[in-house]
Amino acid sequence: MVELSNRPVVGVIMCRQSVKGHPSHTVQDKYLNALLDAGALPLPLVHGLLQDERFLPQLLPMLDGIMLTGSPSNIEPHHYGESGDEPHVDPGRDRLSFRLIEESQRLSMPLLGVCRGFQEMVVATGGSLHRRLHEVEAFIEHREDKSQPLTAQYEPAHPVTIEPGGLLARLGGVTGHRVNSLHMQGVKSLGPRLVAEAHGPDGLVEAISLREHPFALGVQWHPEWQSRKNPLSRALFDGFIAACRRYHVD
Repeated sequence: MVELSNRPVVGVIMCRQSVKGHPSHTVQDKYLNALLDAGALPLPLVHGLLQDERFLPQLLPMLDGIMLTGSPSNIEPHHYGESGDEPHVDPGRDRLSFRLIEESQRLSMPLLGVCRGFQEMVVATGGSLHRRLHEVEAFIEHREDKSQPLTAQYEPAHPVTIEPGGLLARLGGVTGHRVNSLHMQGVKSLGPRLVAEAHGPDGLVEAISLREHPFALGVQWHPEWQSRKNPLSRALFDGFIAACRRYHVD
């Protein structure tokens, strides 16, 4: 067990949705538990942090890392140059996540993006998304079967090819990894500041890192699900928290 005084503090973005008619902030336990189990203290971040320009500068010195979670919502398409509406959007989360990515780059603060968080890293750095992967002939089915229990939905769905020499390869090795798949959207293009760290069997980018950053990693799958039981997930979270500890010391 990691001593409390040695635990880095990780800011965790929240989602905005209605709960029994009340506007609410939510974050799923699996993300918080993955951080706790890896030795961190999660600190949920509310969208109201952007209400006043003084709020984030006061908060950021308290953090040793930032985690951008998955979400049922999608990024508003105008952020990556597309028109039209998208169901289940969360504009407040878009704004805060993009600002947190900017601050992570400015401060060289460790950053971990999962699913929507991965896509936020893509869009924030000039990339774009396929809005409906299942309508593009080149791609396999990446959506989960929602009629199945959660344990079945989060089972490994396909292999990933991890690029040698990258951050993800250093954490978990290159071969023998299969990941779950619970997403409708995916990478169409990457901006110049991102490096592709892994691909799916259909060529879809499944992991990214930020150039010239000590630890900024995004994955399209969900490593937070039973994170200590999967070797790659365990290595990913342990590597992230180790980076947060180094940031805290520095």
